Formats: sequence, C-alpha cells, structure tokens
Amino acid sequence: MKFNTDGLILTEQTIKENDRLVTVLTRSEGIIKCFVRGAKNAKNRNHNSTQLFSYSRMSIYEKGNKYTIDEAELVRVFFPLLDDFEGIALAQYLGDLAIAFVPEGSSADEYLSLMLNTFYIINIRTKPLLMVKAVCEIRLMTIAGFMPDLLCCKECGCYESEEMYFLPEKGELLCKDCYNGDPASIRLSMGAVTAMRHSAYAESKKLFSFAVSGKALGQFADCAEMYVLSRSERSSFQTLDFFKAMTAPVQ
Repeated sequence: MKFNTDGLILTEQTIKENDRLVTVLTRSEGIIKCFVRGAKNAKNRNHNSTQLFSYSRMSIYEKGNKYTIDEAELVRVFFPLLDDFEGIALAQYLGDLAIAFVPEGSSADEYLSLMLNTFYIINIRTKPLLMVKAVCEIRLMTIAGFMPDLLCCKECGCYESEEMYFLPEKGELLCKDCYNGDPASIRLSMGAVTAMRHSAYAESKKLFSFAVSGKALGQFADCAEMYVLSRSERSSFQTLDFFKAMTAPVQ
C-alpha cells in the first residue's frame, strides 16, 4: 500500500553505507520508522528531504508493517546552522518525548503542529529555551490525554493564592492553606501557575504568546519536566541529560 502524508524527521540512522532509517512524526500515521534507500548519498533526490529535523511531503510505501519512503519533497529544514548546539539538543529531547507519547498508526495532526511550532520558536530564538521546553512539555501531555488539573486548588477550589503547590505525581494544584507538606510538591508563584495554565489551555496559535522569567520560569520549568517524567515513568531521557549539560552554567 502506498500513501502520501507530511512529516517531520525526528531521528536518523545510517544503514549500510548510503541508506537511512528515520523516525518520522507523520500527520496521518503518527510515529513510524521508515527506510530510505540511498539517502546518505548527496546526489540522491531524498538526501535533503529526509535528513534530521526536515519537514517534508512524503510518498510512503507500506508492506508488512514496514515503511519505505519512496519520494520526499522538502518543505523546510530546521536548524540549518550547526553551531546552535543548545537548540539542537532541545529539539532532540523534544523529539524523543514525541516518540514516547505519540501513538502509531493514527492521526497526529495536533502533535505535528505542536512540534513544528516549537521547532520554529527554538530556531528563531525569541523565547528562552527553558520556557519553550516547558510549554511544549505541558502541551504535549495535554494532547496525549494527561492534561494536568490546573484550574484551581484541588481541595478548596481557590483560583489564586499567594503560593500554590503542584503535585507532579497527581498533576494537581493545592493552595497555600490546603498544602499538606508533600515533599514531592513544587512551590509556585502565581507567575509560574499562569504559565502552566497558559501552556495547557491556550489556543494553539497563541501558545508561545506570553512571557515568563526569573524565579517563575525556573518553577515552571521544574514543574513541566517533573510532570513529563512522572507520566513517562522514567527518571530521565538521555537527550534531556544532554540538553541540561549543554545549558548548564560554566563553573
């Protein structure tokens, strides 16, 4: 069976000398692994359109649950400059996150739109990378069916408190008065709570249309990361550790 779709290359691996095995986030089939014959050869018609972080329109042949990209027309390549190491490191982590949560064999329009939007924002560097990371993490969890309950305090219904506490294992908020001392909780300012709420509830086209900085940004980033790890049932991702190493302050 042959079908056409558009997709974003999230990983690539060299097979033999000139072939590629790529992981693609496709609009129509979710996450799939595809073989691309001869794509490592610079003269091959699919060389540029199937490289890492390329977004392309693809003609894909499926046989026995195995996929081969027959032809790919390049729409855009993200991160064309190889010196953006921090941006590439973040993209690799978010790609791994998508691979972990996007289902196979079903429509993934929302996931693909999120990743394309996020990669664009990373590429143009108009927002802090920590903010971009946290926004994408929370939104990806929301699309995947793990939307955290951020509307109000889980116990009393309080919408705003001088301090609020996020419980990553439960994905819930508690106000200052209802906080029970859970050591796994994260204390949040209202700036961080607002960032969390925006990431979960905002319209897609306005997802990155806000600002957060300072202590609130740190709290927001910690909450988003801990929530993702709790839902993935992992202590970390190798690419997440690499991103942290790339962005750690020089001692």
